Amino acid sequence: MMQYEKIIKQINKVTSKENIKINELMENHTSFKVGGPADVLVTPENAMEVQSIIKICKENKVDYYLIGKGSNLLVRDGGIRGVVIKLCKLNKIEVEGNKITAQSGASLYDVTMVALDKGLKGVEFANGIPGSIGGAAAMNAGAYNGEMCMVLESTLVIDNNGELLTLTKDELELSYRSSAILKHGYTVISVTLALEPGDRAVIKARMDDLWKKRNDKQPLEYPSAGSTFKRPEGHYASVLIQDCNLKGTSVGDAQVSEKHSGFIINKKNASAKDILDLISLVQQQVEEKYGVQLSTEVKIWGEDLLLAKEA
Repeated sequence: MMQYEKIIKQINKVTSKENIKINELMENHTSFKVGGPADVLVTPENAMEVQSIIKICKENKVDYYLIGKGSNLLVRDGGIRGVVIKLCKLNKIEVEGNKITAQSGASLYDVTMVALDKGLKGVEFANGIPGSIGGAAAMNAGAYNGEMCMVLESTLVIDNNGELLTLTKDELELSYRSSAILKHGYTVISVTLALEPGDRAVIKARMDDLWKKRNDKQPLEYPSAGSTFKRPEGHYASVLIQDCNLKGTSVGDAQVSEKHSGFIINKKNASAKDILDLISLVQQQVEEKYGVQLSTEVKIWGEDLLLAKEA
């Protein structure tokens, strides 16, 4: 950790010591419940602190990584070299008329519950998506015929010059699991949604219906990162995987869910390597049988354990 002493001291000047952790296991910060240690993990409390920490990392030529809830992330067993900036403390939600502005670390669940409380409709689809609104905006998250692009009005980001920049819906270039945020490596600070007035009872009924569908069809009782693979053009990943008779296939404690073949789950004590090996096996067999290349929807960060030891 000697190489990080200087940067830790600099970060401690812009945020409190309690917000800085050394050699923090990423299994404690991802929904997969796997992942080795991050050299440094910091939880800033406001946009100014985020700007300052990113600037410090850039000036010291240290890699940095932004996470929200860690619900779409697989960290390798060797962990992450550099600084992980976790935005969980940026979680304020404000309502003005038909618009909700939420800081990037606010959970989608909390945002949808605020919408329900205020009688605003349009974001029901996101009620059961287990992530932060910042990540959802960046990847244009969606489910059950709804996507963030349907309700997003604008996003406040930190650009590559370290400046705050407001992107309109058109400037966000939202497409399937992609956006200008991802393309340019921007950092989301807050998101503004434009919703419509609705009947609370109808909104709640829609949320309850979608929650039941999720609970019935998805392996919510196990750690996972949601849908493991992107939807290939003209196909459904889960159907291809099921048709390859891969449902229930395991590598170590990683398993293709028997409940929903689009999910790879951590049955008990899976390692990141178990999950990665299972992902590779699924990709190989689907391509061999159908000629379709499956791309992961989950982000994969960090180093393998052996490489970390050799270093």
